[in-house]
Amino acid sequence: MLELRGAPALSAFRHAKLLAALSDGVGDVASLSAEYVHFVDHEGELSGEALAVLEQLLDYGVEPRDGEVREGQLFLVVPRIGTQSPWSSKATDIAHNCGLSQVRRIERGIAYRVKLKGMLSEKAFERIIAALHDRMTETVLTDSSDAVKLFAHHEPAPLGSVDLLAGGREALVIANAELGLALADDEIDYLVEAFRDLGRNPTDVELMMFAQANSEHCRHKIFNADWVVDGEAQTHSLFKMIKNTYQASPDDILSAYSDNAAVIRGCEAPRFFPAPLTGQAGERATYAGHAEPIQILMKVETHNHPTAIAPHPGAATGAGGEIRDEGATGIGGKPKAGLSGFTVSNLRIPEFVQPWEAFDYGKPERIVSALAIMLEGPIGGAAFNNEFGRPNLTGYFRTYEQEALGANGIERRGFHKPIMIAGGYGNVRDGHVQKGEIPVGGKLIVMGGPAMLIGLAAVRPPPWPPAPPAPTWTSPRCSAATRRWSAAARR
Repeated sequence: MLELRGAPALSAFRHAKLLAALSDGVGDVASLSAEYVHFVDHEGELSGEALAVLEQLLDYGVEPRDGEVREGQLFLVVPRIGTQSPWSSKATDIAHNCGLSQVRRIERGIAYRVKLKGMLSEKAFERIIAALHDRMTETVLTDSSDAVKLFAHHEPAPLGSVDLLAGGREALVIANAELGLALADDEIDYLVEAFRDLGRNPTDVELMMFAQANSEHCRHKIFNADWVVDGEAQTHSLFKMIKNTYQASPDDILSAYSDNAAVIRGCEAPRFFPAPLTGQAGERATYAGHAEPIQILMKVETHNHPTAIAPHPGAATGAGGEIRDEGATGIGGKPKAGLSGFTVSNLRIPEFVQPWEAFDYGKPERIVSALAIMLEGPIGGAAFNNEFGRPNLTGYFRTYEQEALGANGIERRGFHKPIMIAGGYGNVRDGHVQKGEIPVGGKLIVMGGPAMLIGLAAVRPPPWPPAPPAPTWTSPRCSAATRRWSAAARR
């Protein structure tokens, strides 16, 4: 592994902001510095020419700030061990396109150095870690040599199973805790009944995939739940109410609620592509406009809980998922423009608290503040759109809290868990609107590589005093099952 220092990681504004936050939470901070550091996993020795190209690629053209002192305790913030960051995938592709075939992967971290005017206590150490990193997507190291764990490779472990047929429901309850699946009681009941009907035990990979596919991070299941009002069952769930508009007025709708995005009828317009070749010797392709129907595809989805935990990456992956869904509509669509929206609780901007925000009702400890969401979430959504060359043209945000009569008297209702909406628009060719039939026995390919698990694995801060970080997996079985899933996805 090659380690290369980079440019300053914080603008003057962000440096001052972080310094103030550390001073408020920890005490008197004597100095703070932050610079990018790059870790390169490579094969064999890199030549001087290759090193020069690599250094050019990783030169951001930003000079260190005058007078910045690099001293104090090191807090090296890197992508979460076991994952590959979006920055890494792009940087590695660029390196390969520049002829650096020996480079297997490049990752980037931020080396913070914090020096206090007093002693660095255990409590101060933990508060600094909490302020510097995102516990969902990042890991904090105190020794740069530990960054080699970013490139660790594991052989897929043997397939495991849970002896549900012999052990009953309790066997699945134990597996749920050991694998960190976060299954609800009704989901456990469903799986017990399903595998008893199948007459076999579930594998740990099947349980892992079920937990991911059935994750409630966007409230899809609740959105489609049955409604009972004053003891009377309602005919439509929230989702059925939305679908009812399509059923009542289906004109010019080519696809709805059956694919990754919806498609409506567009108009006829020219598309620029080459005319079919006849195969004659010396024939050249002729590009021209060809009139054909240009159908319109559109999609809106939410990414609420991830945005509440980690606003920038949470909103970014919300936008990314929506872009993916547009591209995967029918047998291939073209995403073109995006939108993003945010509904949060009162912002309570320091030194600008509004009259209706005077009383602070607090928030759940596991999520960030409404202000933090609005400072970071829109940037994350816009950044992901930009990386795909798709403009984020419009959006909205609103704050809302209200006192309402609840079971325990007057309660404060709001959007501590935000609504983050990612949406977009694009086009799809007329013959590409519908997916083809998959024949019985057809092979399904899961595309993707090592990635974050939604709602799985516990993250612990490094032990104090500084030492190598604790493992991020909840258990060896969880790690093994995840490695098998990742290997299967790569294959």
